[in-house]
Amino acid sequence: MPESSPKNVVTIPHTILAQAAKKDTDTFLQTFVDAYNKTLGGGLNARNMDILNGEQITILAYSIFRQEVMNGGFVQLIHNGYGPFIFDNPFAKAMRLMGTHDFAKLLYKARRLYQKHKTQLTQQCTTDDEFMALFEKFPEFDDLDDQFIEMEEQVTNTLARYIDQNIQTFAQVIK
Repeated sequence: MPESSPKNVVTIPHTILAQAAKKDTDTFLQTFVDAYNKTLGGGLNARNMDILNGEQITILAYSIFRQEVMNGGFVQLIHNGYGPFIFDNPFAKAMRLMGTHDFAKLLYKARRLYQKHKTQLTQQCTTDDEFMALFEKFPEFDDLDDQFIEMEEQVTNTLARYIDQNIQTFAQVIK
């Protein structure tokens, strides 16, 4: 993936990053997500998106994706309004370029379903029952949910390795 120069320098103290790396890949990845959110002054939105480079936004997107899908699957991800962010942007291509080829293929499959059903999946639900009915109405997402759950650890490890090998693209590590 071509290196982008940061639009706003995100810094992470070396000691914090070293501690995170010793703990596990989830903590390592979360250290970057936390640094990005701090730099953004909270979370990513349309007004502050240009503060980060494309690779940094991709890691934030993965963090959001992983949290949503692990908690409620693709249906929840789409219903909660993240469909355009994940599927209408080059997220799948970025994942492929970062070495998560099977995950990218899964995202392309999900994108086709998203495009086919996005109107129904993004309609306002007034009750929990209406929301839960979406899962029964779109069972084709179940297989994709299961596939991601099975590959999540490998995807996270691959991304952590990619970040580590290209650290200057993702943050400035300070002593």
